[in-house]
Amino acid sequence: MEIIETAPAKINLGLDILGKRPDGYHELEMVMTSIDLADRLYFSPLAADQIIVETDNHFLPVDSRNHVYQTIMLLKNRFAITSGIKCFIQKRIPIAAGLGGGSTDAAATLRALNRLWSLELTLPELAQIGLKMGTDVPYCVYGQTAFVSGIGDKVETLPPCPAAWVVVVKPPLSVSTRKIFSQVDMKELIHPPITALKEAIDRDDYPQMIQAVGNSLEAVTMKKYPIVRQIKQQMLNFGADAAVMTGSGPTIIGLCKNHSRAQRAYNSLRGFCQEVYLVHTVNTYEARKI
Repeated sequence: MEIIETAPAKINLGLDILGKRPDGYHELEMVMTSIDLADRLYFSPLAADQIIVETDNHFLPVDSRNHVYQTIMLLKNRFAITSGIKCFIQKRIPIAAGLGGGSTDAAATLRALNRLWSLELTLPELAQIGLKMGTDVPYCVYGQTAFVSGIGDKVETLPPCPAAWVVVVKPPLSVSTRKIFSQVDMKELIHPPITALKEAIDRDDYPQMIQAVGNSLEAVTMKKYPIVRQIKQQMLNFGADAAVMTGSGPTIIGLCKNHSRAQRAYNSLRGFCQEVYLVHTVNTYEARKI
């Protein structure tokens, strides 16, 4: 028996930092959604008590450093599972891009093994377990438009965001989320209107949504990596309705209602970066199974 689970990339339509908590984490408010740039994970049971992870991406570790490996081990220990599992990861999401690649793979693993091992856990229960694997994992368990707060542990699902084409551009560099957050200066941040963004999604109001997108971390990442700011400006110059950095970067996403405009931006930006994608928003968990 083989179970196939799709793991879509996440994007931040809005990300605001409210302050630093006593535990060292930052209190966040985010509006997130998923796109059809996705990894695909293939799970097969093994009689022997072992974990085998394989992938088509040679940059991705397949030992205990891998998010999928760690998630399998977490579930095996928690539920005293003595059988083994093999997972092949068909990797399509860029690594260290602010698109939640490792987190969405961990979330896909939780969903797949919940079925394969008949654990009968609800999505909220899977999200709670997933928080041990990373602060983006609870959102990725749901994988639909949501308001996310706290350190990523509080997920409030929203209606599907207004449909849009998304141009995704990752410059040839990797960004450490931990290092970016360590350099946050609250006095320098620009705070996006998260409430207005939520209201726009509630009303399916695309023009208001693109006016409200924003990311507080742009001030930090763009200061350290000027190319990120340059790509954002190029995205707007080539006709995107809005452009914003996702996560801690370095990836910039451009939103377009019109496909031909998105295609023009995509074609133009391919001259600046190798990793450029033209995708669409994916609004529901069920849509990922299609």
